[in-house]
Amino acid sequence: MFKPVSLFVGLRYTRTRKRNLFVSFVSVISMLGITLGVLAMIVVLSVINGSTTIMRNETMKSIPHVVISSPEGLGDWQQIAQQATAHPGVIAAAPYIEGEAWIRYQGQDQFIRLRGVDSAAELTVIDSGSTQFKSLLTNLEETENGMIMGSRLARDLGIFSNQSVSVTSLRSLLARSLDEAKSFSVLGAADFGFYGNDSVALIELNKALELFSGQSAQLRLRVTDVFSATQIAEEAFSQVDTGGRELQITPWTESQSTLFDALRMEKMLTGFMLLMIVVIGAVNIVSTLVMVVADKGADIAILRTMGASKSTIMGIFIIQGTLAGLLGVLLGSGLGVAVALNLSSISSAFENLINGLFAPERVYMISFLQSELIWSDVLTISLVALLISFLATLYPAYRAAKVQPAEVLRYE
Repeated sequence: MFKPVSLFVGLRYTRTRKRNLFVSFVSVISMLGITLGVLAMIVVLSVINGSTTIMRNETMKSIPHVVISSPEGLGDWQQIAQQATAHPGVIAAAPYIEGEAWIRYQGQDQFIRLRGVDSAAELTVIDSGSTQFKSLLTNLEETENGMIMGSRLARDLGIFSNQSVSVTSLRSLLARSLDEAKSFSVLGAADFGFYGNDSVALIELNKALELFSGQSAQLRLRVTDVFSATQIAEEAFSQVDTGGRELQITPWTESQSTLFDALRMEKMLTGFMLLMIVVIGAVNIVSTLVMVVADKGADIAILRTMGASKSTIMGIFIIQGTLAGLLGVLLGSGLGVAVALNLSSISSAFENLINGLFAPERVYMISFLQSELIWSDVLTISLVALLISFLATLYPAYRAAKVQPAEVLRYE
């Protein structure tokens, strides 16, 4: 006989039973439930990963990888920037100053975030491949009182190139010093990303220092690995002579913590809700094994009289239930990975089908769905599903081990 006994008998019990097709049907349903749950979790979490990556890339178009500031002011920022860029993880450094301002244009007004930059240095730290933005920065350096507007801000105010706007700092506005307003010529609009950048405008650093008098400049770093931004900055400035100033290092993970914490929470809650599908499949495993225990009571009694221990009996039903979970996890993981890797093509084909059936034009647009498969997510989902399947077998297996041979065989 094939050894061990629990494995041999457990595998035999997983085969189709002609005497009780209902039990086999419930077993298949439980396996498909786990398959569906694992498939849904892998695909949905991959879509969330893709959305998070897009959101991060769009956000990084405007925000610094790392911000270096000091309560006493940076002083000679050129020297600090030169020392920082000596670190291999720091690509470039550029100064900037940012504050709230009030902009007026043809009777319209709006509060904006006005950022003063050194155009030459800013070209080295921007995380945007747009040649238009780079051209605008070059023009900003050459233009007196020039301004680059965010595309959304320019659209909201109806501003086009070569038009003049009036800008007043928030401090001057609160002090009712409206005579401190300055006039700027809009050079054009640029894409600063779609999150939190709908009210951004750029001017030259020296003009911003005049507008926000008393406010010191900060240093913006661009690093090679944004996920290690804090570590790179700390290593870079550990050897920098700051002239006795206390430097504050603020990576993008802190400045944008609200956004990305919310995205992580969304991923966790979505995964937890989809995990309920796996739990339902595991409940079906429990019901299947309970019915099998009742159906195989005589077999269990005979095995016990032949010397099988309680642990052997438990092992038989644990193997049977876990095998159903294992098959469901393998099938769900395979399908989930296949769908996640080809989601764009699948969604595009589905979009064409829907538009062809219900609309003459591209009304239903879903092909923009992007997915990013993270193998650690697949591994975690598979292991959790297997653990749930295993736990679901413990109660029925315990009931099987408690069967009393004398009580069962009395009526056989």
